[in-house]
Amino acid sequence: MRPDKLTYGNDSSAKTPTLKGKTILVTRSAGQSSKFTQLLQGEGARVIEMPALVIGPPSNWEGLDSAITCLSDFDWLILTSTNGVDYFFERLWKQGKDASALAAIKIAVVGRKTAASLNKRNLQPDFIPPNFVADSLIQEFPETLAGKKVLFPRVETGGREVLVKEMRTQGAIVTEVAAYESRCPEQMASAAEKALEKQEVDVITFASSKTVKNFVQLLDISLQWQKPLFQLEGVQIASIGPQTSITCRQLLGRVDIEAEEYTLEGLTQAIIGSRE
Repeated sequence: MRPDKLTYGNDSSAKTPTLKGKTILVTRSAGQSSKFTQLLQGEGARVIEMPALVIGPPSNWEGLDSAITCLSDFDWLILTSTNGVDYFFERLWKQGKDASALAAIKIAVVGRKTAASLNKRNLQPDFIPPNFVADSLIQEFPETLAGKKVLFPRVETGGREVLVKEMRTQGAIVTEVAAYESRCPEQMASAAEKALEKQEVDVITFASSKTVKNFVQLLDISLQWQKPLFQLEGVQIASIGPQTSITCRQLLGRVDIEAEEYTLEGLTQAIIGSRE
């Protein structure tokens, strides 16, 4: 990794933009692409946003609302995404509570963005795993999980089950509640569809397994490409980390670029590195 040698955005000392002339397709959720887009554009890339996730409320709030009424019963609150943070606090405030309701519960988060979202609520996490992935949360957890009561607000469908399974294996009493839902858009963004049809895309980026799955679904809907899936000739597949890469290999047949640090900055670095 070479984070000290790379520049982003408006650094006046930067040399010729490293991604100039490259067209990069960003497959994040609607409303969550701007930071990544800015990083890539700062390196000279032409960015096409193709939302592959639509984030919204779960089918019902019963589980989360019930858990919030008895927060003092839990030892740990686990938050693995900014979406989880946003919807959890929306329901907390809906019940007339504020951050002080969490005074007696420890909070573990996955990733710097999730931690930053928590910081905006004037809270500091008690634990952040070093590798920014959920699996690392279990491996590095700061205390024995046996007998601990854990609240885990999460996506309603399609999330990975490994984290909960392992916590329970170690003796934790885990309460899973739906905090939000993510679904596939009904159709592909027209700019992305046209760029793919004209073979103008150099790199396709994926920041989660679900975006890979939805990308494939959108290809079938919009471009009517046949399964089993093709290899996108001449297009690099870029993944934010190991779990996303597994899904890329399963559904797209390969991964050309994988971030060493599992963040948007790390993915940007990896794409730059592939051009050098």
